[in-house]
Amino acid sequence: MTPPNNRSIPDLVGDAFTQFAKLVSNEFELARAEMSDKLGQIGRAAMMIGAGAVILIPGLVVLLMAAAAALVENGFTTSVAYLIVGACTTGIAATLIGFGANRMSPEALKPEMTIEQLQRDKEAAGEMMR
Repeated sequence: MTPPNNRSIPDLVGDAFTQFAKLVSNEFELARAEMSDKLGQIGRAAMMIGAGAVILIPGLVVLLMAAAAALVENGFTTSVAYLIVGACTTGIAATLIGFGANRMSPEALKPEMTIEQLQRDKEAAGEMMR
């Protein structure tokens, strides 16, 4: 092998292509790892939504009945008591669903590390070409 300072242009171009191929391979590995992490995040968010819904239903039935009964005992008509309790319950359920849906938003799932690494690689390649 020739000394580094006496290398031919074909050798340098060959090394550049080899390094570029390694870089592309590494970027694909990073993207694959990050997307795997993001898919796990989707699964955990879906489980949280499901668990929240399953736990919410039986507990709310009992609590809602007790709340409506308390309102009726304190002078509200039955229909107004049910309306108040139903509105509060709907707000809580909407909040839980909103938190779960937020964790599955496109912004939360964007492969940020891969994008940042690609930007750094682009800058490094630009520096090498100068």
